[in-house]
Amino acid sequence: IAIAGAIGTGLFLGLGGSIATAGPLGSLLGYATIGLIVCCVQFALGEVTALLPVTSSFVRHAEFLIDPAAGFAVGYNLVYGNFLSIPTEISAICVLFQYWTDLNSSVWIITIIVLTFAVGMSSIRVYGEVEFGLALLKIVFIIFLILLGLVIDLGGVPGTPPIGFRYWKSPGPFVEYIATGSWGRFLGFWAVMSSAVFSFAGVESIAMAAAETKNPRRAIPRACKRVFARVSIFYVLAVLVVGMLVSSNDERLGDESGTAAQSPFVIAASAAGLKGIPSLVNAIVITSAWSSANQALLSGTRVLYGLALKKQAPSIFLRTTSWGVPYVCVMLQTAFMFLAFMTLSSSALTVFWWLVDLVACGVLISWITILTNHWRLLAAMRVQDVPVSLLPWHSKWTEWSTPAALVMCIIILFTSGFPVFTKGNWSTSTFVSSYLDIALVTTAYPLWKFIKRTKIVSLADLPLMEAFERAAQDQEPEKVVPGWRKWVGFLWD
Repeated sequence: IAIAGAIGTGLFLGLGGSIATAGPLGSLLGYATIGLIVCCVQFALGEVTALLPVTSSFVRHAEFLIDPAAGFAVGYNLVYGNFLSIPTEISAICVLFQYWTDLNSSVWIITIIVLTFAVGMSSIRVYGEVEFGLALLKIVFIIFLILLGLVIDLGGVPGTPPIGFRYWKSPGPFVEYIATGSWGRFLGFWAVMSSAVFSFAGVESIAMAAAETKNPRRAIPRACKRVFARVSIFYVLAVLVVGMLVSSNDERLGDESGTAAQSPFVIAASAAGLKGIPSLVNAIVITSAWSSANQALLSGTRVLYGLALKKQAPSIFLRTTSWGVPYVCVMLQTAFMFLAFMTLSSSALTVFWWLVDLVACGVLISWITILTNHWRLLAAMRVQDVPVSLLPWHSKWTEWSTPAALVMCIIILFTSGFPVFTKGNWSTSTFVSSYLDIALVTTAYPLWKFIKRTKIVSLADLPLMEAFERAAQDQEPEKVVPGWRKWVGFLWD
């Protein structure tokens, strides 16, 4: 599940647009920066979840560590984001199938809805197996594409001369965006960094089903740590290879079809005369989109269930199957999947990209919540003179990485739609999709605070010792692994 989280349509299709906006080096720096932020978010999430392994994860953490009203606001923001995310992914799948066939999109919509509903109603183990299979497929494929890119770049394909770093010299490592000179190159880098957030969306959902996971105090932190190697290997290396393969001024990077035709890997393979690669990329992107839909269903339903537990949603959402799946929550989210029928209109692709922007803003709010939860936990431990050694899992670097990442996330959140504020670039739809989520959360928080008269929890009053005592009682056996495996897997385990 953790591996599937960060590899999606953003990696396979979105890199081309990033190269066109910021150039090869600008894109590399942008993705590397967001990658570091994601690592900070995952470590913070792992530390808090190891102490408090509850369903809905950071939403209920916010209630406990910040304010019940914060949990309410962030919870419904997450529910709303995930409810919109699935029809967005289904819309993407419909567009992708148009690469092969003109068959009516309603066929693919119904098929994906049925498959997603079936996975959602299954046990968490079945979900895990499905996501593991999709993750394995994506990992093998991205490794194949990176190796293929290196072979093409080094002239390993007969009849194709070596490319090397030719495009880093001409048209250059950076692209000027909106402005000119150094300022224009910086804006290109910043625009990529803002859009890269959506590419990493979903990594935080790994802890959503913590209460349904076997040995969560060990399994969840371990899964969160793995994002470091994943980000380093897959995204940064992929951006580097793509920057060597395709020129930033290649017109094909701006292909509006939304299919594999705009993938930089496909552009490079086509230039090298390799047939079949476009269809292969298209097929893998379809599985990636379905994987993202499954993740959104897991996250959305568990958060809604958690809100119902706290009486912040109707009690009907507490109904579960005998194997623990909140089936009423699943059925409600399935009903929202039918919004995907908007793809039957001629403006389906426009609607899709608008929904993508809308969801991406919610991702940053989720990351800010995770980091704030962790910062409040450490602050409360200092106030109460509780040593960090009592935490089931702790890394010293999080004591400074969490506040640094929190500041960066807030800056990116408020500047994500900066192009609309530049001369001649105003767009009402872009402004709304970039900032609507901020308005929703800042309205929901004071509303619930006023209705329920909630208060921000005092750091000195947080019942931390109860949580530590429970964690000590829940000591989970650690599997004995060979020494060589520990050495090889130090980044992963």
